[in-house]
Amino acid sequence: MMNLTHTTGISGRKVAIIGVGYVGASIAYALTIKGIVREIVMIEHPDATDKCMAEINDIRHGIRQIGLPNIYNGTFADIKDCDLIVVAAGRNRRPGESRLELASDNLKTAEIITGEIKRHYNKGVVLIVTNPVDIITKAMTGWLALPDGLVFSTGCLLDSSRLINVISDFIGLSPDGINAHVIGEHGDGQIALWSKVMISGIPIAEYCQMTGITFNDDVKATMEKKVLTMGAEIIKGKGRTHYGISTCVCYIADAILDHRPTIVSVSSVLHGEYGIKDVALSLPSIIDANGIKRRLTDTLDANELSKLKKVADMLAAYK
Repeated sequence: MMNLTHTTGISGRKVAIIGVGYVGASIAYALTIKGIVREIVMIEHPDATDKCMAEINDIRHGIRQIGLPNIYNGTFADIKDCDLIVVAAGRNRRPGESRLELASDNLKTAEIITGEIKRHYNKGVVLIVTNPVDIITKAMTGWLALPDGLVFSTGCLLDSSRLINVISDFIGLSPDGINAHVIGEHGDGQIALWSKVMISGIPIAEYCQMTGITFNDDVKATMEKKVLTMGAEIIKGKGRTHYGISTCVCYIADAILDHRPTIVSVSSVLHGEYGIKDVALSLPSIIDANGIKRRLTDTLDANELSKLKKVADMLAAYK
């Protein structure tokens, strides 16, 4: 049984990153540049110690004036007293491969990591980045058996950011004034919440009508496809994605470490929201130092709700 002395709090701004591949290293770099952590422990397989130390030194050798944290190569024992534990271990998608095709390999890795976390955990939020995040989140939530909200994943936060950028290009405005969320699966089952998209507080359909921009189902379908295929296109071009997800983790870390409640579309195991249980899916959620404080269940239109239940059934069938 895990020794839980406490589970929440800001305290030392200590973050553990499990898995020091391109994603893990980019997360450490983003957190360093943002200046929101005091201590980063990097945890990697002993066979990859040289690579891990190279990544650490590459970050540490930056200009000291930006406020470098204490960053070091550690072990699972060092997750004690962490405010945030980021799980980024596992292999990446190969060109042409879906996220779900990663499940078998990465679930094995996640189970090993969970056992190590349970041995040393005493506090902190567990944030999962490893794909397929929804399946890994469901499994690790059950294995860790922590209070609801302490285990979740980046989910559709990156997809939401991509949708905002696609809308920004379409309407010719800065992303700053655009509010949009993608929910559901971080994968083929992602759902753009068009009924909730706002341009500086104006529903997108009204904004486009006011400004003479054509906006219809065909336009929405084109933008949805761009968002859905964006990750695969990046992988095709450079072999991996890591910058986008690292900034998403940094955004979540800011909310947790600074106790700054923020609404983001992240994946967690649902407990009856929209009639869905025991499946990990993304919904707009309030996060703070305690993890997920509340999952928001605003009224969805009939098409959005139907899609959400369909993807929930699909993931529930995955064994």
